[in-house]
Amino acid sequence: MAQVNIMNVVVKDNPCPFQHPFQFEITFECSEDLTEDLEWKIIYVGSAESEEYDQTLDTVVVGPLIAGRHMFVFEAAPPDPQRIPREDVIGVTVVLLTCSYRRQEFIRVGYYVNNEYADQELKENPPSEPDFDKLQRNILATCPRVTRFKIDWGDGGDVCSFKCSNGFEPDKPGVFDGVWPVVEEEEKRKQEEKRRREVEASNDSNQMMVD
Repeated sequence: MAQVNIMNVVVKDNPCPFQHPFQFEITFECSEDLTEDLEWKIIYVGSAESEEYDQTLDTVVVGPLIAGRHMFVFEAAPPDPQRIPREDVIGVTVVLLTCSYRRQEFIRVGYYVNNEYADQELKENPPSEPDFDKLQRNILATCPRVTRFKIDWGDGGDVCSFKCSNGFEPDKPGVFDGVWPVVEEEEKRKQEEKRRREVEASNDSNQMMVD
């Protein structure tokens, strides 16, 4: 059976400015002493188009661990803005919290992240170059997506379990595909906004010719 159960994850300092660090308060339980450490990672998805823009913000090793409940706060620096495609800075993306044992990932908790300007004027008329100092990051903490993987714990192997304070039920065991409907909807919204601006620019140009 699984030797580690993730009991809860609390997103701290949320919402916050884009340049603030990520903070997750993680509570987990070990059913017995672990002979090796747990490896946790925070991964920021820079673009839904390609994994090459994923950034591992930090990795922490926790152990040795005895049977019982444990809690710690995992903090990681924000993503490097220069490694995020400009067209993917504003809008919805994903941050992943993963945990591995013996180099085997057994759980992945994903959250939608919405990056937008707090100022209404900047929302309506965003600058051509993103101003990261004025961006706000909002993690949708009540809507995690959990993917579990079978691994060899050294006793036959099993999946881990996850309990969230909001009653969220995790997905069936399987591989996370990296593309969620809300991200696809955000991409559609961006394309529609781009077409709208092109139409407005064309209309303005035609109006100037008439005048």
